[in-house]
Amino acid sequence: MSESETETRTRRMRCISCREEYRACDAGTCKECYEEASETEEELKREIEDLKAKVAFLRFLSPVDDQYSSCFTDVVLVASSDDDCGEAAVRAHKAVLVSRSPVFKAMLENEMEERRSGTIKISDVSYDVLRSFVHYLYTAEALLDEQMAYDLLVLAEKYQVKHLKGFCEKFITSKLNWNSAVMSYAFAHQHNAKHLLETSLSLIIDNMEKLTKREEYKELVEKDPRLVVEIYEAYLAKQVNTAAPKDSSLLL
Repeated sequence: MSESETETRTRRMRCISCREEYRACDAGTCKECYEEASETEEELKREIEDLKAKVAFLRFLSPVDDQYSSCFTDVVLVASSDDDCGEAAVRAHKAVLVSRSPVFKAMLENEMEERRSGTIKISDVSYDVLRSFVHYLYTAEALLDEQMAYDLLVLAEKYQVKHLKGFCEKFITSKLNWNSAVMSYAFAHQHNAKHLLETSLSLIIDNMEKLTKREEYKELVEKDPRLVVEIYEAYLAKQVNTAAPKDSSLLL
């Protein structure tokens, strides 16, 4: 070992945590601080596991998946396409629906038909989507594909379940591409999904030369020309901002 290497290994440094001295060849903290940091990390892991266990304990069991829980339900949700309250119906607890949705709260706490009958009919939704919706109200979990995300977002908006709406919007936005941009823009406009609206509009503006060739564009012109106008207004505004001098002093 050379003299310079020996000097480096024996030179004393100060620990970045406790300011105690340590050898330069050691790690950036002394042994005591390293062990303390390891213990702290383990404590945090244990606390996280404890919190997960508490959440699991406090969470309502979903009657969708738990036969025991379904024995004590007191309200039935039925998709509009279902003719009766048999196997196609989804059972739930009023307490859960009321705590998750202000719309359900109004239905079940006031003198409305839903409170008297114990049945809530939900229009324009399939049984699978309704089942997934109720499951989310209990567990804050949902297995999403793109179609399910769109369908659940519609229900979440209708019943003002903000957490679910944000969850679905984030998923849809993460899957957004040029092929789905126009349809997603129209959907976001209809259901007040601000982040999806901004992202899809930005994608459309970046591909304006291809816009008029898409079938979705032609449908949009016929069904909602107002949105087409908004797209072109946003595009022109971007062109103006891009063309404007970066240094306002140039205008003087």
